Amino acid sequence: MCAQFHPSEDLVVSASLDQTVRVWDISGLRKKNLSPGAVETDVRGITGVDLFGASDAVVKHVLEGHDRGVNWAAFHPTMPLIVSGADDRQVKIWRMNESKAWELDTCRGHYNNVSCAVFHPRQELILSNSEDKSIRVWDMSKRTGVQTFRRDHDRFWVLGAHPNLNLFAAGHDSGMIVFKLERERPAYAVHGNMLYYVKDRFLRQLDFNSSKDTAVMQLRR
Repeated sequence: MCAQFHPSEDLVVSASLDQTVRVWDISGLRKKNLSPGAVETDVRGITGVDLFGASDAVVKHVLEGHDRGVNWAAFHPTMPLIVSGADDRQVKIWRMNESKAWELDTCRGHYNNVSCAVFHPRQELILSNSEDKSIRVWDMSKRTGVQTFRRDHDRFWVLGAHPNLNLFAAGHDSGMIVFKLERERPAYAVHGNMLYYVKDRFLRQLDFNSSKDTAVMQLRR
């Protein structure tokens, strides 16, 4: 159902309706010495081996834990983690090292098949979407849901995260949405020659005339 390259290592993660997530070592492909114009029949005649032989992509880990077919799997951009989503309505987090891979935890809350799950590129968050017409945001450390976005009539199928910006995209039955998870502009108000704004749990004021910026009071919430 899904296959993704690792951002820095010679690995591929795949998800399948056989209820497994597999991590493949594709370092053998680097040893191939082929011209770009070579076709499979030419190569087989020269080397006597298949272009994609058994030694090129070797199963490194088999992750078993989902009770239904797995629709999506993705690597974490920097940590040795994998996230997966399946028809058992669960989002699972897995950890791996050189010798083994194991299940860390499960996020439960979707009411229908989980279509897609991705790590937030810069925060300890997971985003998932589902045929239950919702996008859910999960706290990785607490394994709890922190936000839910719903559509009335459209099932969600796929998610994408921008590598640098606070932008996400989600595809659903009738189109696509692009969204942000948090406000980038602080709460503010202008009164006379003063700008009042919130920063780091403080209400601050900036005097336009003198450019003096001072904290007015601390905010508890």
